[in-house]
Amino acid sequence: MQIPRDAVLLRIFVGEDDKAGHKPLYEAIVLKAREMQLAGATVLRGPMGFGRSSHLHTSKVLRLSEDLPIIIEIIEAQDKIDAFLPELEKLMGSGLVTIENVKVLRYGNGDATA
Repeated sequence: MQIPRDAVLLRIFVGEDDKAGHKPLYEAIVLKAREMQLAGATVLRGPMGFGRSSHLHTSKVLRLSEDLPIIIEIIEAQDKIDAFLPELEKLMGSGLVTIENVKVLRYGNGDATA
């Protein structure tokens, strides 16, 4: 699988407690991306953040929050991201979705078996 040099970064911001049915929303998004054969997805868990409500979510011991920020990043060709967006819309309730143009300098190590 290859990613074109000129690609896009889809960045999805959700909460750790957000759900799609009975599974975590971030998991449902990654599984859908894999099902649609996107090049890859990465889930990042943030130790602190706030969103539209301005409610602070933090992993500090004295202010324990279980709804930490989650970011899912997917880099892929524009047409594949465009095809993925309607599926993403079906999964998401609230959250923030951004797209930006990126230049892919390297993807993998050149070994087709890796």
